[in-house]
Amino acid sequence: MTAGLRQFLPCIVLIVACSPLGLLAQLGPPPEPVLAPQSDFDHNVAPDPFQAQMLADMARQRQIRRQKEIVEDTDRLLDLAKQLKAAVDKTSRDQLAVSVIDTASQIEKLAKTVRNKMRDPGE
Repeated sequence: MTAGLRQFLPCIVLIVACSPLGLLAQLGPPPEPVLAPQSDFDHNVAPDPFQAQMLADMARQRQIRRQKEIVEDTDRLLDLAKQLKAAVDKTSRDQLAVSVIDTASQIEKLAKTVRNKMRDPGE
């Protein structure tokens, strides 16, 4: 090698080593990706029959409880509506009692609750 080439050789090595290609060569191959463990709810895993039965029973119990709550709430709605009717009948045309407004507000809240329970079976 000539003296001039020997002078520039360290510079060339430094440039190649600092370049993106040189850095990749120093790092080696990329590491293998780490895969997350499969959960029990993975669609590729065969379902456990006992777990499926337990989930079905739990869903059935939720439906029974939901239906019972809807019946109780509608009974309470009927009672409140009767109370409202009686209170309105007792008031005169120009006056409205605060209790009548409170009862109407309770009816509104309970009606919304019943409506939401009927719409969303998962509740």
